[in-house]
Amino acid sequence: MFFLLSKTLGTMLLPVNFLIGIGVLGAILLSTRWNASGRKLLAASVLLLALCGFSPVGKLLILPLEQRFPAWDASRGAPDGIVVLGGAIDPDLSAAHGRPILGRSGDRIAAAAALARQYPNARIVYSGGNADLIGDLSAKEADYALPMLENLGVAKERLAADRLSRNTVENAEFAKAIASPKEGERWLLVTSAYHMPRSIGLFRKAGFPVEAYPVDWRANKSSMFSFFSVAIEGLELTHIAMREWIGLAAYRLAGKTDHFFPRPDQK
Repeated sequence: MFFLLSKTLGTMLLPVNFLIGIGVLGAILLSTRWNASGRKLLAASVLLLALCGFSPVGKLLILPLEQRFPAWDASRGAPDGIVVLGGAIDPDLSAAHGRPILGRSGDRIAAAAALARQYPNARIVYSGGNADLIGDLSAKEADYALPMLENLGVAKERLAADRLSRNTVENAEFAKAIASPKEGERWLLVTSAYHMPRSIGLFRKAGFPVEAYPVDWRANKSSMFSFFSVAIEGLELTHIAMREWIGLAAYRLAGKTDHFFPRPDQK
């Protein structure tokens, strides 16, 4: 049920979808006796879409997420294992073309391969299935990720796959079952920096203590207040950030995490 709600209600509440929705509603109302309300909704839709697209609002929303967990401190010693969250590969496009097709979060794969070379004794668990609500769900991200990591030099016997998880809750639960972490072992969690707070909270709730290894940053302080010249860039950043903030709130309200905005010094 939680997965279904996240893919329906959660998707409808995302900024771009919501603003387009009220714009369409406003356009429909123009031909009715509520045409004054229709004009207001249509104007609000256009203005807010422009604000999200061209202004730094997306950067301001995503920066606190990305800065919540600092870069991993390698001086602490070698990890025993590495969990890599899915999202780097598009399983449907990969199935259609017969080869791995990387998306915007491909840095997760690159980081996993680099860590595997740096720590040759660490086990690697790739957690990623297919997050689609409907359609052909036979294409699984992990099925393409593992051969790709092998081609990048990671030995097959070091790799394990969770190919069933559809969201971050299942990532945490299924990865723990596969990794079977022992007392005293240290595991890294590789995912996008903006996704790290929600991921860490869910792994803690699942009883799988992990250390954050953020990658795939989207913003930096030096350009925080610069405007976008192409609206789609700002809209994408706003979409990503708001999806995380909504997810943090939803998971906390559902009792799937113990803190709304997890931080490094919490357990």
